[in-house]
Amino acid sequence: MTREPAFDIRPAGETALLLTLAAGADPIALAEHLAARAVPGVLELVPAAETVLVLVRSAAALERVAGALARIAAEPGAHVSRETARSADPLEVPVRYDGADLDAVAAHLGLTTAEVIAAHTGVLWQCAFVGFAPGFGYLRAPDGRLAVPRRDRPRTAIPAGSVALAGGYSAVYPRATPGGWQLIGSTDLALWDLGREPPALVHPGATVRFVATRAATRVADTGEPATAVVDDPAVLVERVGPAVTVQDLGRPGWTDSGVGHSGAADPAALALANRLVGNPEAAAALEVLVGGLVLRARRRITVAVTGAPLPATVDGVPVGHASVLELAAGSVLALGVTAVGLRGYVAVRGGIEVPAVLGSRSRDTLAGIGPRPVAAGDELPIGPPPLAWPIVDQAPVPPLPAAPVPVRVRPGPRDGWFADPAALFAGEWRVTGDVDRVGVRLERSRGPALRRAVTTELPTEGLPLGAIQVPPGGEPVIMLADHPVTGGYPVIGVVAAADLGTVAQLRPGTALRFQPLN
Repeated sequence: MTREPAFDIRPAGETALLLTLAAGADPIALAEHLAARAVPGVLELVPAAETVLVLVRSAAALERVAGALARIAAEPGAHVSRETARSADPLEVPVRYDGADLDAVAAHLGLTTAEVIAAHTGVLWQCAFVGFAPGFGYLRAPDGRLAVPRRDRPRTAIPAGSVALAGGYSAVYPRATPGGWQLIGSTDLALWDLGREPPALVHPGATVRFVATRAATRVADTGEPATAVVDDPAVLVERVGPAVTVQDLGRPGWTDSGVGHSGAADPAALALANRLVGNPEAAAALEVLVGGLVLRARRRITVAVTGAPLPATVDGVPVGHASVLELAAGSVLALGVTAVGLRGYVAVRGGIEVPAVLGSRSRDTLAGIGPRPVAAGDELPIGPPPLAWPIVDQAPVPPLPAAPVPVRVRPGPRDGWFADPAALFAGEWRVTGDVDRVGVRLERSRGPALRRAVTTELPTEGLPLGAIQVPPGGEPVIMLADHPVTGGYPVIGVVAAADLGTVAQLRPGTALRFQPLN
């Protein structure tokens, strides 16, 4: 008798695979089993409620990794399950039950608010996995009594310390982030703190007891590395526009703690800026939203500006886009506001050498990790110059595509959850005002609505870069560099890696059209 495979394998874009486990199998145990097998080409494993997301090093390796995983799935040893050990001492979390959704949760469950509070505090919750954001533990109760759906439309900002329910889980938001969970209370306990060892208070298998309190509960963001004044600065920031952050190519390797990769929203533009000044492509540079940045050189420096075509001047003289610029001591680089695109990149020969956090100098705006956003008065340190020298004076850069902007998408892994998944590719979509480094929310401008065929709650699962999540309201959200590690809405498709930079440059109001990528 042939045994069914231990897990189903579905592509999740060009560089990820989603493994759906057989009933009774444990995702954390499977992730540990696969890690021990050390499949060549696998970058990271993201266990969640009923799945494991496998992040692959390159699109070229995807088919080879899928074949290796299919062979492992057929082995008897791949049918793994276990009872997660309880921690000896439950973590007590004091909660003020003042959440905005407490009454709605009670009404949905047919309980009074007092009964919801009693049910929340009356059981021992256990952490099934960590995801979405650093320190965000998915806590599961043995009775499942407080299972409620996520909100149809996620909030754009949930306060730090918010205590929430969704899909049979409870959690505490470690810092202010977007989210779709139902808010029932708040706590002053910091569940994630980089100044603490370990930074996270909850981990898979840990137990938590919620305790009702009347005390005021407000959580301040924990201390973060500043972009700070340095002893020998090379660059003085005289003015910033809407937002300027330090970015490199990200921090892989920390998804098991709920920390995403982050990095430049338009990685190709960052890499080009670095190549122009002779830096390694992964060197840290400045990501400039819209424009408005003014820098003064403290000593002679070499810079390049790429990405959105920000009008640039050196000492008042216009200079070319994507060109090598030499600034003498005292010279001023000023970037105007672009009318096209959204994000520009300023690379300095030697790289921006602010302190690295978890192996990267990138600012993760969702997790609050990395150097603070750059502000007027900051003095930026520059690393030693690389051995390589610039080999061109200016790089030819094609213009950003005209609207409706074509965006290629590989369907799946959850396109089967929709009545007509091809509706994604019909007509046009428009970028809303909800655009940041986490994602781009869309609305329908012309074409059929996206309707769900499966209306049940999707168990939380890993999210690859470029995933197109669709909340129940039908408005897709494209996940960008600072996207959460996991999410709870079905992913109808994943944007092609080559088009992610284009998506990162889309301004509010821009029309786009999705195209299927086979």
